Amino acid sequence: MPTTDAPTDATTDQLDVAGDLLALLRDSTTEPRPDTQLEALTLAVAADLPVLLWGEPGIGKTAALTQLAAALDLPLTTVIASVHEPSDFSGLPVVGDDPAAQGVPMAPPDWAVRLARAGRGLLFLDELSTAAPAVQAALLRLVLERRIGALRLPPGVRIVAAANPRSSAADGWELSPPLANRFVHLTWTHDHEVVVRGLGGTWPRATLPRLDPARLPEAVAFARRAVCGLLAARPTLVHRLPTGEARRGGPWPSPRSWEMTLHLVAFATAAGSSREVLSQLVRGTVGDGPGLELLASLDRMDLPDPETLLADPAAAVLPERGDLRQAVLDGVVAAVRERPDRARWDAAWRLLVRAVETGAPDLVVIPATTLATLRRADWQVPASIERLAGTVALSRRADEAAARIAAVSGRAGR
Repeated sequence: MPTTDAPTDATTDQLDVAGDLLALLRDSTTEPRPDTQLEALTLAVAADLPVLLWGEPGIGKTAALTQLAAALDLPLTTVIASVHEPSDFSGLPVVGDDPAAQGVPMAPPDWAVRLARAGRGLLFLDELSTAAPAVQAALLRLVLERRIGALRLPPGVRIVAAANPRSSAADGWELSPPLANRFVHLTWTHDHEVVVRGLGGTWPRATLPRLDPARLPEAVAFARRAVCGLLAARPTLVHRLPTGEARRGGPWPSPRSWEMTLHLVAFATAAGSSREVLSQLVRGTVGDGPGLELLASLDRMDLPDPETLLADPAAAVLPERGDLRQAVLDGVVAAVRERPDRARWDAAWRLLVRAVETGAPDLVVIPATTLATLRRADWQVPASIERLAGTVALSRRADEAAARIAAVSGRAGR
């Protein structure tokens, strides 16, 4: 019979050399580099909110989580949700000596026990969109309450999941609405420069946001004022379950997701995060429509008080952005309409002159026209109006010309 020869020293040497080569290929470093999606992920992790990364296969979701765990010095536990049974997340029944007296406890799986013993870690639930509905149902308690059977995961454990869109998932399922509403949904995409530098051995460094201790009370007050103010004005946004099955598997507004949004706004404010990062987080929690409404209301919360501007128009600092500047000027005119008197009316005109001097003149046309209608018979026309007359007349001529062109085009198209 043929015999299998024992490995020779030469074969062992070649395997050792191959191991050295693999070690060199795996060797990489990190660098501080602006990366909005990575910053959004770390901010949500810092806020202790479950995150779900959506991305095509091979986009780098698993690699990002591995690098994040290493950067935060958290042991990484990866669980492929689609290859587990519901009992793996709800717990396996263990029958004792007297079930009638003691009950039947639900024993947690070994990976959950290891996380509990460590007291901290990053739990990565991969392939979530290929998990059957029964498995998704079993995950509800794990994601929301951090419970697996009779075991509660310690506060130091963070949960991040990953999923492929149904179009590219192997035997994929839509995420159930109750499970989807427990996550902050982030779309994970690749950046060409990041991939090139990473393959060259240098990846972006994931760091937890630096929270300013002095800003914590201010951040909480700002977040509560922003979210509660929007929902008070738009009560239909408190809970809006999407009608389409696919959209129900993504972010949508509910009291639970608004609470998560409030936490994210507070964390982003305390960390001084960019508006782009906050936009990804807010839209990934309550959806694009409600998220954009909240972002717009946040912009208006930072606008100067109309009464402050009327008190000292010469020292007024107006926003640079056109839409915000327009909102400020409209607010000043509205304040004069609500409490009209000669001094406030004159101050509003001086403010409009300052707006013309420091920004686009066309933004004052509508406020100036409205303000003129508020004049009382015994109020003299201030000299500052003459400085605006040319701007208003030019804007009206431009509007009239545009209307004539549109009319001619309409007749030509008949």
